This record gives sequence, structure tokens and C-alpha cells, in this order.
Amino acid sequence: MASAGKTRSRSKSVIPGFGLTMGITVTLLCLVVLIPLCSLVIYTAKLSFSDFWATVTDPRVLASYKVSILTSLYAALVNSVMGLILAWTLTKFEFPGKRFLDGILELPFALPTAVAGITLTHLNVRDGWFGALFAKAGIDVAYTKFGITIALIFVGIPFVVRSVQPVLEKMDPEYEEAAEILGASRSRYFFKVLLPELFPALFSGFTMAFARGLGEYGSVVFIAGNTPYETEIAPLLIMSKLQSFDYPSATAIALVMLLFAFLILLINSVVQNRASNIVRGRS
Repeated sequence: MASAGKTRSRSKSVIPGFGLTMGITVTLLCLVVLIPLCSLVIYTAKLSFSDFWATVTDPRVLASYKVSILTSLYAALVNSVMGLILAWTLTKFEFPGKRFLDGILELPFALPTAVAGITLTHLNVRDGWFGALFAKAGIDVAYTKFGITIALIFVGIPFVVRSVQPVLEKMDPEYEEAAEILGASRSRYFFKVLLPELFPALFSGFTMAFARGLGEYGSVVFIAGNTPYETEIAPLLIMSKLQSFDYPSATAIALVMLLFAFLILLINSVVQNRASNIVRGRS
């Protein structure tokens, strides 16, 4: 009887070798994520609370937070719209070069960010291909917040497309057919049927693009111009502190950025959990 009980308990194991795989997972999580994050807290602890507060509320630091947060927000909002359009086009239509376009969306993931930054700067200076067109309208792109936003759009667009695309592929075409039979207009179908289904995935792509933009350095540092109080981003200020061997101040600024990114991802997690609970309630 005892051996039979042991056999039944072993047969209930979902993943073979769970203990080993769980141990490897926790070890890698500690090495890759937890230990580096703990080092931020350790270095920041070298500062007293008054020194920490003075560092993270310095006017120049606050200005860099504002630049990073606002440009990341604007880029994520643009990516939400353009990413939805791209995902819809790639999912619903067949056209020559579709696979090439689908594959090239991965380029921001594979391309070194410094290369992307140099290329975007070269294209958007006043005598560049794109910059010259904007210059005719009296708009400067490079070395402005507008240029930073363009760079962040480039690095963030894949997050939205890859989040929305699987949901669109799995959506039953009968929804659209039923809406058409009932006489719903295209706009009504989009806002009443399609958008509620896509919102969790779209919001997930938005938050990931937003969080990526907050910490982006390589693709932004060249096109930003790095003017204090104007176009200086927080990651550049952190690098400046590190180069001057002011590790406690650098980690204090990084800790604030980390907490903000964590808050964004936490909100995303709450939204995803509520969306999954709603789906389960419907089923």
C-alpha cells in the first residue's frame, strides 16, 4: 500500500525533475536579477537619508527624470497606435514582402543600441535625410526631446507589435462577421468588440515599451545632445556619476529609476491579472 501511494504521488508530478529545475531557476534568478538589485540597495545605503534625498532631488537630477519619463511616455503612446496598426496589417492581410517586414521588426532587438543611436543621429541632423525635411518646416530633430522620442519609438515598437500580434491571430473571425450582420459600423466594431479584447495585450506592450525607454542609453545618448536641464537623460547622469567614481550617488539615482520601472510593471501585472479573471468569469 505504501509503495502504491508513493507511485501515485510520483505520477502526480507535473514537471519531471521539478526539484532540480526549480533549484536552477532560483539560482539563475538570484545571480541575474536579485544580487544586482541588492547591490543597488547596498551602495545606496552608504548615503545617509539626507544625502540620498539631496542627491535624488537635485534640480539637474529631477530635470533628467522629467526628460526620461516624458519622452518614454510619448514614445510608448505613439508605439501603441503604430504597433496596433502594424500588428493588424501583418495579421489580417497578405502582401509581397510581408515576411520581410515581419522579420525586420526584430531589428531593434538585434541591432546594437549604439549603432542605432549613431544612425538615427546621422539621419536626423539638419543636413540628414530626415532632418533636412523637418528643417524646411523649421523643426529641429537631433539634439532635442523630439529626437529622443524618435529613438525610443525605434527601440520600443517591437514590444507592442509582438504583444498584440498573437491575440489578433487567435481572435475568432466570427466576431467581425457577427458585428457586420448586426449592422455595426467599423468604428463601433473596433471600440466595442476589438479594442476590449486587445486592451490587455496592448497595455502590456505599452508598459514594456515605456519601461524599456526609461532605461535606454545607447540609442539615445548620441541624438539627445545631453544639454543639462533640457535633453539630459537619467541613464547618462548615472554614467557620469560612475565615471567620476561617485558610486553611491549613481546607485541612488538608479534606485529611483528602478522603483519607477517596477511600479509600471506592477500596474501591468495587476491589469493582466484582472483581465484573466474577467476571461475566466466569462468561461
